[in-house]
Amino acid sequence: MSKIETKAIHEGWKPGQGEPRQVPIYQSTTFKYDTSDAMGKLFDLEASGYFYTRLQNPTNDYVAAKLTAMEGGFAGMLTSSGQAANFFAVFNICECGDSFLASETIYGGTYNLFGTTMKKMGIECIFYNQSMTDEEIEALIKPNTKCFFGETITNPTVQVYDIERFAKLAHKHGMPLIIDNTFATPVNCRPIEWGCDIVTHSTTKYIDGHGVSVGGAIIDSGNFDWMAHADRFPGLTTPDESYHGLTYATKFGKAAYITKATSQLMRDFGSIQSPQNAFYINLGLESLALRMERHCANALAVAKFLKANDKVAWVHYADLEDDEYHDLAKKYCPKGTCGVIAFAIKGGRQASIDFMDKLKLATIATHVADARTCLLHPASHTHRQLTDEQLIEAGVAPDLIRLSVGIENVDDLIADLKQALGE
Repeated sequence: MSKIETKAIHEGWKPGQGEPRQVPIYQSTTFKYDTSDAMGKLFDLEASGYFYTRLQNPTNDYVAAKLTAMEGGFAGMLTSSGQAANFFAVFNICECGDSFLASETIYGGTYNLFGTTMKKMGIECIFYNQSMTDEEIEALIKPNTKCFFGETITNPTVQVYDIERFAKLAHKHGMPLIIDNTFATPVNCRPIEWGCDIVTHSTTKYIDGHGVSVGGAIIDSGNFDWMAHADRFPGLTTPDESYHGLTYATKFGKAAYITKATSQLMRDFGSIQSPQNAFYINLGLESLALRMERHCANALAVAKFLKANDKVAWVHYADLEDDEYHDLAKKYCPKGTCGVIAFAIKGGRQASIDFMDKLKLATIATHVADARTCLLHPASHTHRQLTDEQLIEAGVAPDLIRLSVGIENVDDLIADLKQALGE
């Protein structure tokens, strides 16, 4: 099966005769074994199977397998949230005393996780701007730098990341590239095809699509050769004493990264996604391709309306032909980017806030990227933990409105925008 729409329906759970057509929900904390030795082999990673949902659950693995197939990856896992996915993705290869590089325009919550919380763990995040030259970025790399991190489409500034460029740059220095593909989804962009090594998602967004379940995912391409850079990644290439001295890269090969993240990080942090939420995500994946087509069509129509309105100060949406990131969007997301638009109302910060308060159909919500149109003011909401200097570094203007265009009738959406603009 080569087409994304077909994979979204049929990958993952493959029922046999007389088995449920829909993926079963294994709503159980534990799993039975007939002998102590059988369970012991699971604890030693000598056999595959399930013994405690804090580590793995069949429902989760079926859904992770579907998402892995859609991304073109080798192995995947679900986490309790997108934040957990991004933390695990980096922490799986970084230890106290290490550093990593991340784009400075990433989502504010991730920016805070990397720049503040992980700093307390002794891991330094070095932020870069993708407008910098390769030489300027290479000057930031240290002997202890372990990976590059970026977002396919940034939240909330909707900039498009030059995946191929940064994949080559990371690989030149023996590091993997990790990309958060939440906004584009595997329907509109598959970063692995452009050289990305590890993909993360907040499945809470478009993948769920209905605002009912919080979750995350990590997909490993299986392409990065950890043993070729053994000195840089001791966690994967030297014995793990908590598992009787096994070495992940030699024992598990291409599955080493996800096996370590599951058996070590999930074991110790327990950020598992509930099987019920995984079930919801599977339902969302089945309709994802249809919904993304509608999200993108609606968003482009709304962006064109806003761009032409003299009460609007500016609009950023990469599918607009005159947008700064349009060429990158056409390269990486030829079917469309996403349904999220960044714009502002003339008159500054307060004018944008006043406009938002007048909307009737579109609702002010922390959420983004689901069936219902919603919006927020990042400087007041998701990014309010950042200083003014950090906001500027992240490209978040004080008047920026993040509008997540849903799948309603676009005429109704534009009518709502018109009345809020006083037309």
